[in-house]
Amino acid sequence: MSFENIHWGDIGAALGQTLAMVGGALLLTVLVGLPLGILLFLTGRQQPFQAPVAYGGLSFVLNIIRSVPFIILLIVLMPVTILVTGTSLGIRGVIFPLVVGTSPFFARLVETALREVDRGIVEASLAMGASTTQTIFRAVLPEALPSLLAAVTVTAIVLVDYTAMSGAIGGGGLGDLAIRYGYHRFQTEIMLVCVAILIVFVQLIQASGNRLVAHFSRK
Repeated sequence: MSFENIHWGDIGAALGQTLAMVGGALLLTVLVGLPLGILLFLTGRQQPFQAPVAYGGLSFVLNIIRSVPFIILLIVLMPVTILVTGTSLGIRGVIFPLVVGTSPFFARLVETALREVDRGIVEASLAMGASTTQTIFRAVLPEALPSLLAAVTVTAIVLVDYTAMSGAIGGGGLGDLAIRYGYHRFQTEIMLVCVAILIVFVQLIQASGNRLVAHFSRK
């Protein structure tokens, strides 16, 4: 095993692809998952818009998606991905299944974070004449911000794992490089470098998330 034969330009390009996939998918996951989480919160038991049927239906759909292993979800969604993005390969072909796979997970984390907010805050806000929208965006979400940031951190780490898995079907990034060269061509050194970079990436995400949570928890 020799590290002299590693093409660091390819490693850098793969890292850039991974960063693009994680960043783009995380942004879209938050945009999709946050409203879903708020809807789960509002329609849940003992909440302002308690609706057991709506909550049960939404929960059922989200649980189905969460139950499918991501590598299988990638394959199942291929026809839809091609229809939506025009391809199932590369960054463009991976973002859509990444968002579909992580949005239900993030929505559940959002629901849990909002449920942890003291009910007295919600009741006091509504009693003072605030609308439900005002209560959510001016009282509940700011109060739950540290927990929401922790949820974003966890989701980002899950996305790193998922992008690595997407390499199995030509998704690009470090996972694709590790599989094509490290596994299929038996270049173990490339696989080790890719794994090491992913470990460092996850550590940086977790450390940054912890600092943000600690910062906003003090306010």
